[in-house]
Amino acid sequence: MTQPSPGHSITLRVSIPAGPASATDLVAAVAGTGAALTAFDVVEAAQNELLVDVTCDTLGAEHAAEVASALTALEGVTVKKSSDRTFLVHLGGKLESTPKAPIRTRDDLSRAYTPGVARVCRAIAEDPADARRLTIKRNTVAVVTDGSAVLGLGDIGPEASMPVMEGKAVLFKEFAGVDAWPVALDARDTEEIISICKALAPAYGGINLEDISAPRCFEIEARLREELDIPVFHDDQHGTAIVTLAALTNALTVVAKQIQDVRIVVSGAGAAGHAVVQLLQAAGARHIVVCGRHGVLDPEADHADPHRAWLATHTNPDGVTGTLKEAVVGADVFIGVSAPNLLDGDDIADMADDAVVFAMSNPDPEVDPGVAGRTAAVVATGRSDFPNQINNVLAFPGFFRGLLDAEACDITDDMLVAAAEAIAGCISAEALNPHHIIPSVFEQGVSEHVAAAVAEAARRDAVHRRGAAAESADPVPALAEGVIA
Repeated sequence: MTQPSPGHSITLRVSIPAGPASATDLVAAVAGTGAALTAFDVVEAAQNELLVDVTCDTLGAEHAAEVASALTALEGVTVKKSSDRTFLVHLGGKLESTPKAPIRTRDDLSRAYTPGVARVCRAIAEDPADARRLTIKRNTVAVVTDGSAVLGLGDIGPEASMPVMEGKAVLFKEFAGVDAWPVALDARDTEEIISICKALAPAYGGINLEDISAPRCFEIEARLREELDIPVFHDDQHGTAIVTLAALTNALTVVAKQIQDVRIVVSGAGAAGHAVVQLLQAAGARHIVVCGRHGVLDPEADHADPHRAWLATHTNPDGVTGTLKEAVVGADVFIGVSAPNLLDGDDIADMADDAVVFAMSNPDPEVDPGVAGRTAAVVATGRSDFPNQINNVLAFPGFFRGLLDAEACDITDDMLVAAAEAIAGCISAEALNPHHIIPSVFEQGVSEHVAAAVAEAARRDAVHRRGAAAESADPVPALAEGVIA
């Protein structure tokens, strides 16, 4: 990381002598460390002393300690307490259960619970499909992980992965109104994970697989899709693929090139790379070269898993060979979903005119975005502190909103492409430029556009249960006991 980040924001409670000079010295000391001061609040004032909260963004724990030391070194200044604001957000977790039905009277209790609840249970027993209308299944997604491949952290286990899964659930709710809940499994065996997911599926309208290592994630997703009647989505694969295609659609418009004509080099043959390649091909890409750690995948080699072997045999029609650096020479597009610092400015300069570079490794990209921008026409990353952030948040909340609205039972390539087109279409032709090829995650309406496109695709592909995927009226019980209109 090269600049202070809100992810490493701290608040220092500091006692300082009363008087304007003390406050000025405090601000100067923070600036002298390179931290970014974001707030200066007086907590308590006395005749000779002020108690203030100094809030600033830092580079990390060592930098935060440096800031505290710089303030302590000032005459008359005492640092009484230091708080990591990120940890404060996570105290007690980021989720809670809130009832939709208030229980204030005996009548309320008799309808929400016994004896009235028995009538609803019997109705579902007679027609299990009514669980989607009369329980939380209608709007609830399980965020399932084993903690074996957490972004940027690797294999940290189920407990340590929970803050990420909670964060995912918060994003589902915030951006699309979907109730999601972390399901962190102390299990690594593929069959065991599949069995657990099948056992818990009755309570959920969909399953979002998260941070499960390859190649197990491929089999888990494929088996669950085959054996369950609710949609199963692996966001590390398909969420990444959707936002990549959306960004590339607009980037190619900027440089006036067609997806079927450009040569695309993908760095990364794992779960994300596999899904990106498949979706780009579904969208019409024909000239894709995939590189792993040792360069261009060789179709004649003995690959570690069938998915890598599939990439080797279903890409690279022109027979490109060599290292990643050699492969990008003359390429129109580079897509990185791999590791940091694999390319330099000379490599990008060797690409075709009006090149497109997506360096999406986090937190450090495959090539420095500033360096890449000296010769590439369009540059995007996975980071929020550079233009054109390619972020899965643009895809998965709205995607699941559409799945739930359509009561979808499966996911098709058409639905993935439709989601990408919806995201790309959120930027008007007038607003499209090299530094704005994909909407902000906070742009209003993105999730709604994605949800509508996915629900419509579900109808086209006949993987929905409702006659009209966008029905908004709640089911009303008919007069006959247990019959649902």
